[in-house]
Amino acid sequence: MYQRNCDKCKKKFLSIYDNVPFDVYCYDCWWSEGWSSLQYGQDYDPKRPFFEQFGELVNKVPYLGIVTSFCENSDYANYTNYSKNCYLVFGCHAAENCYYGWRMHDSLNCIDCAQINKSKYCYECVDCDECYELFYSQDCNSCSGSAFLYDCRSCQDCLFCAGLRNQQYCIFNKQYSKEDYFKYKASLDFASNKVFLELEEKFSNWLKTFPRREIFVSNSENVSGDHISNCQNVRAAFNVKNVQDGAYLESCEDLKDAMDSTFCGWPAELNYEGISGGCVNSYNCKFVVVCWSCANLEYCDSCHNSKDLFGCFGLHNKNQFCILNKQYGEDEYLELKKKIIENFKEYGEFFNSALSPFSYNETVANEFYPLSKERALSLGFKWKEVDAQEYQPNKELSVCEQCGKNYKIIALELEFYKKYGIRLPAKCFGCRHQNRMNKRNSRKLYERKCGKCLAEIMTTYSPDRSEIVYCERCYMRGIY
Repeated sequence: MYQRNCDKCKKKFLSIYDNVPFDVYCYDCWWSEGWSSLQYGQDYDPKRPFFEQFGELVNKVPYLGIVTSFCENSDYANYTNYSKNCYLVFGCHAAENCYYGWRMHDSLNCIDCAQINKSKYCYECVDCDECYELFYSQDCNSCSGSAFLYDCRSCQDCLFCAGLRNQQYCIFNKQYSKEDYFKYKASLDFASNKVFLELEEKFSNWLKTFPRREIFVSNSENVSGDHISNCQNVRAAFNVKNVQDGAYLESCEDLKDAMDSTFCGWPAELNYEGISGGCVNSYNCKFVVVCWSCANLEYCDSCHNSKDLFGCFGLHNKNQFCILNKQYGEDEYLELKKKIIENFKEYGEFFNSALSPFSYNETVANEFYPLSKERALSLGFKWKEVDAQEYQPNKELSVCEQCGKNYKIIALELEFYKKYGIRLPAKCFGCRHQNRMNKRNSRKLYERKCGKCLAEIMTTYSPDRSEIVYCERCYMRGIY
């Protein structure tokens, strides 16, 4: 995020846009009734490529500088709503007193977490739900008072364990008495960087001997992918909940009849090729980006509370029957839309990457599919150079041991570390976040044999990886 002035009210604010050719408005100005994006409407020219004309439009209409809604004291947040007192959080919903996180939903006082739900006082957790005071753990549910857990359910007061269900006072999956457990726990100094790194390595080496589950699926039927719950008829989907009849999905929830969509739903129906497009009571949205509470949209970006739009940008006042932000009557709209589609050579394909205002290394794409600068540029993507000032020596800031970037520790964060005896982070937020993302498997499925019964399975563990991978049946037999 970058400090800049709102191009309307001139006040300073944090924005996701730095040096861009278009105007950028702060939240209050963009949503105000003091302007209309219809004023930038333009006629369609059948002699010119549609994407070229759309590109001209998006460089005229002011952008919303930061994408948040109904947040309080959370200026350092993006794609976040209904949250309070949050700092450097992204993609969060109903989070309070949370810092340095991605997709922390309905959670309280959590720091450095990714993809957690309904959790409280957690630290360095990934893909965990309904947990309390859980640290350095992954793929856990309903666990509390524990640290270094992997794929545990309903466990409390456990350390360095994997695959446990309904257990207490366990260390490396071995049962201890309550007295001996807390005696061992008291001997550990998690605040010491040296001790922590030794324990982290010990747990990592031990975990390599523990069988892994082929994919994480619960209460679902006829599905493939990973981290799927309460779904039916879903193919190649990752991190999805309550989805029916979908394919090629990432981080979607409450979605029906959808394909090739990311960060969509809550709820939505008939969604195709959307990036946070087709969200919050949306219907029949295709080729859209950040469009919420809309119906019957195609090739639109940043449109909200509207319907029957084609090739529009920034419309958000219950607009209808618009093409390239120009108002039409219903019959005229339908006739022109038909002509555009007939003349639209790229119709059916998503927006050209040249239309993106972001550099490749500014986007989450670089987290899932990292590219070098040279490779990104060769593919036609933009690349943003690092700000040298962020790497200049500064006595008031810490220096990341991984990338050398400056970072700071805020007061509320420090209180959390002191309360739980946690070591101070030695890396900047960006590196910590990327390390958490690296713990998650890729969004690819591989054919492999179960390490026990040799049955054919589809898993996110590639055949050349060293982990022992079991099919669901063999894994659950070993646990229960």
